[in-house]
Amino acid sequence: MRYYLSLFSIFFKIGLFTLGGGYAMLPLIETEIVTKRNWIDKKEFLDLTALAQSAPGILAVNMAVFVGYKLRRLPGAIVCTLGAALPSFVIILLIALFLHNFRQYPLVERIFKGIRPAVVALIAVPVFTLARAAGVTWKNAWFPVLCALAVWVGKCSPVYIVLLAGLGGWLCCREKAK
Repeated sequence: MRYYLSLFSIFFKIGLFTLGGGYAMLPLIETEIVTKRNWIDKKEFLDLTALAQSAPGILAVNMAVFVGYKLRRLPGAIVCTLGAALPSFVIILLIALFLHNFRQYPLVERIFKGIRPAVVALIAVPVFTLARAAGVTWKNAWFPVLCALAVWVGKCSPVYIVLLAGLGGWLCCREKAK
C-alpha cells in the first residue's frame, strides 16, 4: 500500500507542478523514476517514452500508464494515471469556475503572457534530452529535422511519420541482421 501511495504522490506532484503538458513532465518523471529511485533504467525510460508518444492519447497520461504498468501492472497503471491526471482536472475545473471573472484584468493577461515563454522552454528541454538519449548527433540530426518539417510545413500527419520511421527502423535492423 505504501508503494502505491508513493507512486500516486510522485505522479500527483509531477502533474501539479508541470506547465506545458507531457513533454514538460518528462524530465520530472525521469528524475523521480530513473535517477532518484532507480525503478527503471534510462534505456527503458526512453523506450517507454517512444511508446507513449506513439500511442494514441495524452503523452503525460500514457507515460503514467506505462510506468505504472511496468512497476506494478494494472494497479500501478491506475494509481500513476490518477496521480498524473487529478491535478490537471482540479486546476482546469477551478479555472473554468473562476477565470472568466478575471480574464479581462490586465494583470492576469500579463501573467499568461509571461508564462508562455517558460512553457516553450519546459517543452524544449526534454526534446534535447531525449535526442541525446536516442543517439541523435549532428551527423543524423537531419532525420528528426526532416520529420518535424514534414509535420509542420508539409502538414503531414505525425501518424505517417511514426509508421514510416518504424518501418525504416525495422528494415534497417533486418538488413543488419543478415
